[in-house]
Amino acid sequence: MPEELTSSETLTALRQRAEAILRPDDRLTKDERLPLFKAFLAQEHERLFRAHRAGGSGLQIAHERSLVIDVILETLERLANQAYEALHGPLPIQTALLALGGYGRAELCPYSDVDLMFLFPQGVKPKVLEPVQQVYTDEILYPLWNMGLKIGHSTRTIKEAIDEAKVDMSTKNALLEARLVTGSAGLFQVFTQAYGNFCRGESPHEYIKARLLDQASRREKYGNTVFLQEPEIKNGVGGLRDYHNILWMARIRLNVGTLDELVTRQYLEPHERDALHAAYDFLLRTRNELHFISNHATDLLDLEKQPAVALNLGYLQENIFRRVEVFMREYYQHAQAIYQLSAILERRLAIVGEETSSWTSSIKSFLSARKQTRQKRIDGFIVTGQTLTHETPQVFTQDPARLIRVFRLAQQMSATLDFELTLLIRSHLGLITPQLQNDPHAIRSFLAILQDLGQVHPTLAQMHELGVLARFIPEFNGLTCLVQHEYYHRYTADIHTLNTIKELDGVFSSQDPAVKIFDHELRKTAQPWLLYLMLLLHDIGKGAGIENHAENGVKMSRPLLNRLGIEPKDQETILFNIQNHLEMARFWQRYDVDDPSTAVSFAKVVGDPETLRYLFALTYCDARGTAASIWNSYKNLLHQRLFTATIEVLEGQEVAQTRHEERKQTMLKEIQALNQAGIAEEEIEAHFNLLPERYFVHGSPQEVYLHLCMVNKLLNNIAAAESIGSLVPVIDWQDDRDQALTVVNVVTWDRAGLFFRLAGAFTMAGVNILSVKAISRTDHIAIDTFLVCDPGGGPVQNPKAREIFEQAVKDSLLHNKDLLPEILEQARKHRAMAYLRTQDRLSATLPPSIDIYQELTARRTIVEVQASDQIGLLYLLTKAISDHNFDITFARISTERGVAIDTFHVQNVNPGETDNTAQLFSLRDSLNKIVTPESLQAAG
Repeated sequence: MPEELTSSETLTALRQRAEAILRPDDRLTKDERLPLFKAFLAQEHERLFRAHRAGGSGLQIAHERSLVIDVILETLERLANQAYEALHGPLPIQTALLALGGYGRAELCPYSDVDLMFLFPQGVKPKVLEPVQQVYTDEILYPLWNMGLKIGHSTRTIKEAIDEAKVDMSTKNALLEARLVTGSAGLFQVFTQAYGNFCRGESPHEYIKARLLDQASRREKYGNTVFLQEPEIKNGVGGLRDYHNILWMARIRLNVGTLDELVTRQYLEPHERDALHAAYDFLLRTRNELHFISNHATDLLDLEKQPAVALNLGYLQENIFRRVEVFMREYYQHAQAIYQLSAILERRLAIVGEETSSWTSSIKSFLSARKQTRQKRIDGFIVTGQTLTHETPQVFTQDPARLIRVFRLAQQMSATLDFELTLLIRSHLGLITPQLQNDPHAIRSFLAILQDLGQVHPTLAQMHELGVLARFIPEFNGLTCLVQHEYYHRYTADIHTLNTIKELDGVFSSQDPAVKIFDHELRKTAQPWLLYLMLLLHDIGKGAGIENHAENGVKMSRPLLNRLGIEPKDQETILFNIQNHLEMARFWQRYDVDDPSTAVSFAKVVGDPETLRYLFALTYCDARGTAASIWNSYKNLLHQRLFTATIEVLEGQEVAQTRHEERKQTMLKEIQALNQAGIAEEEIEAHFNLLPERYFVHGSPQEVYLHLCMVNKLLNNIAAAESIGSLVPVIDWQDDRDQALTVVNVVTWDRAGLFFRLAGAFTMAGVNILSVKAISRTDHIAIDTFLVCDPGGGPVQNPKAREIFEQAVKDSLLHNKDLLPEILEQARKHRAMAYLRTQDRLSATLPPSIDIYQELTARRTIVEVQASDQIGLLYLLTKAISDHNFDITFARISTERGVAIDTFHVQNVNPGETDNTAQLFSLRDSLNKIVTPESLQAAG
């Protein structure tokens, strides 16, 4: 407690005022004395109110309120003892009146409960004890209740108190803070010694474990976020209880009970202590004001009271919204400081061993033990099990881009950032400068995070919590702790934004048909991941003010998108959705969706099917991220009806055709400028003429030029080859550390079964396929791009993988070797080793499904597969397609949370056959057999 709060002068002056009003020496009845107690309590309440409004600190007011109750109890106890003596003679036993909980800490807010314990010696006979208890009830408890105080009380011997603490965690915590108010100091000392012995004799590990579980449960109850629109000051995340918890844990683990002692023991840095103290005092001062204006105990800082609380605490902005915004931002910053520092201290206290004196020495033992576990080293980091840590404290100073890349690596490997690594990240935030914000490697890593469909929110949320997100994307900082004044918003702007991203993760993984439709439509877009970027930026304009925030968001986002290197055509799609992110809901809220003219009008607003699909899903995620309760089945029905009607209008138009042609011509000029290999102009133009339009719409100039060079090499090989059948494919293998994967391009002569043979070769090499883009020129040259990774995630590290892959490709393509037996043997070994893996990723539970349908307008047949991913699955699927005499003209392969989600565009190898119905039914049956969970096991 700060020195000024415990000075004897305050207590002496208080006792003098009590003496003058309560007149304890006068012979008065209880009924005669009660108005005097009420008058004293009212006087002191008014004095504390004036001191509070004059700027008194939260701790000062709470401490002085506790002293007021102390003085009342001192007087009541003296009067009770006099009453007992008048009835029964001298008091036969020692007694002590103890303050517990918040009162024990001397931190009573104006209307807080007063928790008391009447302590009696051990072994007192009931006939001696009962008269004392009765007098204390009549002379102490009843007057307190009649004064309007809310009293929590218990009567215990020392043994009874300890026995209760053994079975009840809340009692154990309350007794940790027990303080003698009045009575026998000797009895209290005996209790303190006995209780201390009990606490030291108990297992601190079990207590810490229980406290952490209780913390997790409580935080979950309050949304696992500091940034609720209406925070709960005491029990909410970052509330007073988080602060109390670390002191309870410190008391049990270390036998210390103050922040200063934690600094001395090197569990806290001085600046961390100061931040915690300032934050705690701010929350207490806010709670005091809330009590004063409510005239009763309350901890909910609701919307109705926020303006008055802000004004009375000195926030004098004339605009009421601005006043609340400034006050609540400061509130959230302090609550976040308590939450973050308490979480750090919880971790430090939880890892201390019995024999260690500080958490740093325990960490050394922990790290030494961890060296015995198999480790994987990647880019300055160490992966042990599924925990990611750093090789050296200089890892970020050596390469600041790692401050972004570390999150991509953790995401890609489903790894948890080590406690020490999170502290290291926090301490190096200053390295995130404008130079890093423009660093192409850091940008590629950030975009790769957004491209991992279904797994983006946990990574961005941790980046935000550690302070990285707002540093790397400074435009986002304006949303941090920003109060949203719309009633239906439950969270601050930053957390709302992250919640919309969490909803999109759910779209990509949910099996609920009502949600699955959004996933289905998004996967028809060229780049579904762009919606993550749209959601991240959709409210960014609120940092400049709620009014016109969509227009401001467009202005703020354009330079950011340029910095991130987003293609101009994609920028326009993103900016349109930012500008119009509320428009679709406005349409179905305002107009009759069954009126055909509504869809026609909305089609004119949106312009093309792809933009509509993004907006369709964005509207859903935005609403659900605001509050799940505001999205109901009726709204969902209107939303889907408008989408269905509008897509029918747009599908018949060719709005984007002109733009696509313009992009293709622009790229042609860029390729001609890049042409350092001296490839003939005719060959470049032929490449552009022989490939479908979608290849150029979604490819980068660098990627197209790489493929052009590979095709050129293949054509040169053709000229020198004895036969086309002896041609070895041209393969380009590159690690992309920014995306934490390996990119493999294969260019070869197209032939029956090419795709499944390549997939099988990757399986033979022990490499996981993340996604594939397969495309063919009309002259039968195939260009396939595979994104692959190690089985545990990250770029392919096995130096023999490429050699094994290329040999398997040769064996399969040139010598027609059947790879299936070796693939099935590999799957069998994988299953046999499964029992050794204790940290496997959890796969999403998903019933397998096969969907085959024809899009008549596009004249294509589409095969969609969803199934639990297994070794050899892609090989078997694509081999079945080939065996049924279908060529794969396009493929999008993805694996998300252990689930394979594959789409193939297929066509009959005999173009003249127009009726494929029987073939397709047969293919569906074969694919259904493959995705049955037991299929590979049975085959192996």
